[in-house]
Amino acid sequence: MEKELFNRFKNMSRNPEPADVNTVCRISEGTSVKGEINSRNDLRIDGEVEGKLFSEGRIVVGEKALIKGAILCNDLDLWGAVDGDVYVKELLSVKSTAKVSGSLHVRKLQVEMGAAFNGTCKMITDSDFEEAPAAGASQPAEVE
Repeated sequence: MEKELFNRFKNMSRNPEPADVNTVCRISEGTSVKGEINSRNDLRIDGEVEGKLFSEGRIVVGEKALIKGAILCNDLDLWGAVDGDVYVKELLSVKSTAKVSGSLHVRKLQVEMGAAFNGTCKMITDSDFEEAPAAGASQPAEVE
């Protein structure tokens, strides 16, 4: 996770309005995406994503979903599979069907029985979330 993503998250204001169906981005089952996804709104992933996911809101990873890459968000409900580092400012909820391989950096963690987790976990504060660079991440090039 590059420092640029943390700075973007820090500088964006959280939308206080509850999400409606028209503001939630959805990647449906049978769909695959390669690249970085950035959203100010909530995301629902039921397909496959290879790349970074960034949301100022909640990300829901459905049971059949596969994420290969880092996730940075406010809240995460994880039912499917993730292979990558996860940074959650508030609550990570790992459901019984979830499979996680990578390091977790979370403020609050909830894990259901049956979930599979291989990696490390670090409990963080709000300031840790905003300041923490990912270990070993390359610094992004300056864009003018």
